[in-house]
Amino acid sequence: MLVGLKIENIAVIESAELEFDSGLNVMTGETGAGKSIVIDSINAVLGERTSRELVRSGAESAKVFATFSDINSETESILDEMGIEKMPDKTLVLSRSLSLSGKNSCRINGCPVTVSALKEIGSGLINIHGQHDSQALLSPDKHCGFIDLLAENQALRGEYKQVFTRLVSVKKELDALYDSRDEKAARLDYLNFQIKEITDANIRIGERDELSKEKELLQNSGRVIKSLEKAYAALSDDNGLLTGAEDCAHELDTASKFFDGAKDAAKNMRAVTYELSDISSQVRELVNSFDFSPERLTEINERLDFLYRISMKYGANESDILDCLEKAVEERNAIEVSDERISELEEQLYALSDEIKLLSAKLTESRMTAAREFEKQVKAELEFLDMPKVTFVVERKATALTSKGADAIEFLISANPGQEPKAIAKIASGGELSRIMLAIKNVLSDKDNISTLIFDEIDTGVSGSAAEKIALKLYEVSKGRQVICVTHLARIAAQADKHMKISKTADEEKTFTKIDTLDFDGRAAEIARITAGGNLTALQIETAKEMLNNAKGDLI
Repeated sequence: MLVGLKIENIAVIESAELEFDSGLNVMTGETGAGKSIVIDSINAVLGERTSRELVRSGAESAKVFATFSDINSETESILDEMGIEKMPDKTLVLSRSLSLSGKNSCRINGCPVTVSALKEIGSGLINIHGQHDSQALLSPDKHCGFIDLLAENQALRGEYKQVFTRLVSVKKELDALYDSRDEKAARLDYLNFQIKEITDANIRIGERDELSKEKELLQNSGRVIKSLEKAYAALSDDNGLLTGAEDCAHELDTASKFFDGAKDAAKNMRAVTYELSDISSQVRELVNSFDFSPERLTEINERLDFLYRISMKYGANESDILDCLEKAVEERNAIEVSDERISELEEQLYALSDEIKLLSAKLTESRMTAAREFEKQVKAELEFLDMPKVTFVVERKATALTSKGADAIEFLISANPGQEPKAIAKIASGGELSRIMLAIKNVLSDKDNISTLIFDEIDTGVSGSAAEKIALKLYEVSKGRQVICVTHLARIAAQADKHMKISKTADEEKTFTKIDTLDFDGRAAEIARITAGGNLTALQIETAKEMLNNAKGDLI
């Protein structure tokens, strides 16, 4: 419920504070006094589109603050989602600042937010209706929401939307896979070629270095053999190292028989001869075992050339080539898995399509059942509001599946017997729109959680009996929630639980709007002014007091 509104520098309102009560709150005043500015201010703080022209002349910025009490659980959930701290007493404060530069500053409970966040919160707090603000009636896309409220099909709509969301997700993924299937088929052929070529190449890490070393050896085989033969000759010829060492060892052995000091030298020299003999045998074996094969050199050159060509395509070295092979295999596996995923998603799509059709049919059935009852109740309300000849029809047309179902629902009316019902936007006048909205709100009075309704001059174009009946319906609606009404009708003003008068004054430089909460005498004077206008007489005042005293009794 809206309990307080503070306005600063909005149009002709320099500063004003309004306090609202539960039940029926009425605002009256002469034309141009600023009643519409109050509604514009409320719209602004609820996050609706506004203009910098609202900023009072001579001011740099304008501000609006709105305080709500006993906010509902849906609003609390939105606050939690936004990460905004809740007040312990379920109070909520919205504020919006407008500057001449066009910049907005919005806050919820003191926390900075965007205009869209302010609008999301505001949409669940107040509904504003008036002769120029009946968008819900003029927009057919909003009509289904009224029927859903009466149908009380929230659980079914939630189940439907969940399945629809899954269906859209599956179809989106499938379309993406279908679009890339031909491209992936060509890619798969290329990957299979790569994998086969690298696999057949039998790449081994270090092979290129090994072959390069072997190639270098084979290319220098003549020099190697010649050096080995010379080394063997130096060791084993008659004048070679081995022969000289054996002669030296023999002489030292002879000397050691008589000279103990030569024994170590003889022993060491004998060991040298054994070692030289082993080396000579090793060199002889190397000479005999060395095999130069021109065919092997050709084979190595061909393999090295092949490895070079492979490296030019797949990587600088064996490790890079094998990495390329691994990636190609992974990509091929992914493509093969995507084909399996297509089959899996197709099965899901068929199942979800069947499920969504059943849920859509149930949703349509619930809406049409509610629509027939809605037509009866709204018709009864309109008859009471002096519109007995109006035909009210809920038209349903089948549509493609959307997140809300397969139903396009629009309200049609016929103002006169014999005329075919047509869209409300094309037929209804401002006064008729207001009464239709009031009738609908009365039918749905216990179906939504929005605690505050604002009716901006819904009495335009009506008088007499119709005015009394509008007053009755406003009173009935206000018993279940807070109603704020801007009116020019004394009959409606007389039913108010709280009556505020908006008046305008001016000096030589500026115009000011003043808002006063009226006591009994003030209400009587204002109701007399509304009724008679001009200079008031004592009789007119007494008549207005009598109207106030009898107001509630007339409606009960």
